[in-house]
Amino acid sequence: MQTLGYAVFPTSIGHCGIAWSAAGLTGVQLPEQDQAATRARMAMRFPLCAESDPPPTVRQAINAVVALLQGTPREPMDLSDIVLDLDGIPPFHLRVYALTRRMAPGQTTTYGEMARELGEPGAARAVGQALGANPFAPVIPCHRILAADGRSGGFSAHGGASTKLRLLEIERAQFGGRGLFD
Repeated sequence: MQTLGYAVFPTSIGHCGIAWSAAGLTGVQLPEQDQAATRARMAMRFPLCAESDPPPTVRQAINAVVALLQGTPREPMDLSDIVLDLDGIPPFHLRVYALTRRMAPGQTTTYGEMARELGEPGAARAVGQALGANPFAPVIPCHRILAADGRSGGFSAHGGASTKLRLLEIERAQFGGRGLFD
């Protein structure tokens, strides 16, 4: 995957980053502590390209991410149709990411349930590791995967579990038939 450029853009939870190639997005970055830190993270992740104006398809992806993170009273944004450049992603991670992308906004599951659905019931930790390496959050919505005991589980974005819970709150997530925040 040859990244052609990246951009930093404002959302309701802070400045996110997005990078692209000719084939699709090569990375999405949830906010760091401030705009400068997000910009520095993008420059570190994509050192062979420069910040630039995104092409129209990337601009559409940005608009979709902004809408998801803003939340709407009736219908959170679904990002499953955004094209990703998955070149170089390990096969197991691809399977985890494909399953994760099929989850609707507000839907949750656990690492163990996801491992069972992949046909690998003992692979809950491997699922967690794949999601921890997710280069496309929130387009691949790893925040929707929870620990078995109903807790948030890990989250590698800035802010950790509190950021994960904030994303789930924006989506009005359901767990066990009830809202997580009811």
